Amino acid sequence: MKRPKQRKTIRELIQEYFQQHPNTDLPHGPVVDWVTEQWRLQGNETPPRDPWRMIRRLHQEGWLIKVRKGVYRYDPESARRVELDDFTPEQKQAILERDQYRCVICGKGLADGVELHVDHIRPRHLGGRSEIENGQTLCAQCNFRKKVYRQTETGKRMFIRLLQLAEKEGDQKMVEFCREVLSVYERHGVNDHIRWE
Repeated sequence: MKRPKQRKTIRELIQEYFQQHPNTDLPHGPVVDWVTEQWRLQGNETPPRDPWRMIRRLHQEGWLIKVRKGVYRYDPESARRVELDDFTPEQKQAILERDQYRCVICGKGLADGVELHVDHIRPRHLGGRSEIENGQTLCAQCNFRKKVYRQTETGKRMFIRLLQLAEKEGDQKMVEFCREVLSVYERHGVNDHIRWE
């Protein structure tokens, strides 16, 4: 299969900017402006999607240091330690090729104008290793949804606990509220693996 022409991703552009300014406290505004300009110079007609969110993600992954709200620093030594535990460029390439440069969830690829990520199936913070078998190709949107679903799982469990407490306390109004919220989860098929009745 012929490899499509690869443009720099939003992530790569952000990393490039910070690497050009090591050990410097940088507010995210100028970074976003530079990434937006570079994104358009690559021939993209639409603006980059949420570069500030990717800055925050790079911080969450340990690649950037958060100095204070909206200000981040790239420390090459700190980032190098994080990258040692990430997929190598060769592993990322192998995963992209295996998945035919398409998101394994929605099937969209570079030709559809989506940004592709190589994602850990089992996250590193839960013991997932940076091995090809633990990697998958996701578009930016599906990768974001994957993280949101973890949050909806937490929310559903919270409402189940609240329902149990309300039933124990005999608070009928709260029981009805919790049941209604949980029925919305059920109606939309969100987190069906968590049973509440």
